[in-house]
Amino acid sequence: MSKDIILNYCPNYNKIINFEFFESDYVSEKLISFYQDYVASVQKNDLEELKKVTKVDTIVSKYIDDYLFRKEMKKELLTIKVRRSVNVLKVIIDNIIKIFDRYEEGVTRNIFISKWI
Repeated sequence: MSKDIILNYCPNYNKIINFEFFESDYVSEKLISFYQDYVASVQKNDLEELKKVTKVDTIVSKYIDDYLFRKEMKKELLTIKVRRSVNVLKVIIDNIIKIFDRYEEGVTRNIFISKWI
């Protein structure tokens, strides 16, 4: 994708690729690498993939901004198993979205289910 299209669908692109993480933080390094590869692989004619890349942009931005989410994402990313015969990038991206959805559901549930004193 061209730089203009990337910035249209991924408003957090520059923030994400310029994120400075610790040298020993391999999970963040790989996550950002997968993000860049995925953004570069999306075709501008595929509307479904463009929606997905926008969501992934939001997720990785939240990963950078929210420490609790980052901690949860790192823990979950280390449990992903990928078979050799499938598209690794697609499986990782799909799992990132699933992890985010589960996290959002858990956070939302904690907010709405409260006890009265």
